[in-house]
Amino acid sequence: MAQLTGLSQAFLSMLESGERRLTNIDKIIEFLAGLGTPAELVLLPLPRKSAPQPDVDSPTRSLAN
Repeated sequence: MAQLTGLSQAFLSMLESGERRLTNIDKIIEFLAGLGTPAELVLLPLPRKSAPQPDVDSPTRSLAN
């Protein structure tokens, strides 16, 4: 969870136990984005994941294969 969210394991443990609260908007955004929360479900400025762009330098594949 710490690797996904960018928050320390100790901080996440304190969140789980109720010792700390997630009040910093930047940390909230980082937490939700790290969990892969769709931006459409959250009323915060989460980064939107764009569709992968085709690699214009690679040769195109034949659709007949």
